[in-house]
Amino acid sequence: MDNLVNNNIGIILARSGSKRIPKKNILDFGGKPLVAWTIEAAINSKIFDKVLLSTDSDEIAKIGIKFGAEVPFLRDGANDDYSSSSKATYHALNQAENFWNTEFTTVAQLMANCPLRDQFDIQKSYKAFIESNSPSQISCFEYGWMNPWWANQISELGLPEPIFNEKMKFRSQDLPKLFCPSGAIWFAKRESFCTTKDFYMKNHRFEPITWMSAIDIDESNDLMMAKAFLKIKNESTL
Repeated sequence: MDNLVNNNIGIILARSGSKRIPKKNILDFGGKPLVAWTIEAAINSKIFDKVLLSTDSDEIAKIGIKFGAEVPFLRDGANDDYSSSSKATYHALNQAENFWNTEFTTVAQLMANCPLRDQFDIQKSYKAFIESNSPSQISCFEYGWMNPWWANQISELGLPEPIFNEKMKFRSQDLPKLFCPSGAIWFAKRESFCTTKDFYMKNHRFEPITWMSAIDIDESNDLMMAKAFLKIKNESTL
């Protein structure tokens, strides 16, 4: 993959103020801090000139440095509960370019709460991004046993209210595939990203990864599932 390197920066977002799982980014996951999995995947992919850990926490920064990330500064903005990940990445990119006095060609956003996305997922996604010549690319996964076409709301009386009523009579195998975005691997051309300040820009594309690689840990049930996936992944490599 060395021939694909072109002044790329991988930005790992890991702020300190997680509410649903306190100190989520540094909790133990498979024997090391959660954020370490993303740092190691980014470094091992060998497609980034800089792997920047963007955090507002000295504690997370020290862990990031231990596992090989660059943390020359703390994030000084876009670290509240309301700032989008795109806004946080844009802020971190500005800090990085000012610090290193350079302009990067490609910016990647890698969420610290997606520990099962590995270097091979990143390499494959980057190759697809370069070959597509799209302004930005967002990772996604195919819905499996959960079929959104059959989604219902439930009334106060407990009655089902189908969201897609016309699809309820179809067999699952006869319905189109549906995909859900994941925060695992997002790429953008630097110029396009700095113009829109959003990965969800015009003509952005989706790139599928496996549902196991795509898992986002936001709450305790996600964490429990991710630990089960990790065990399955480890057993499959024996």
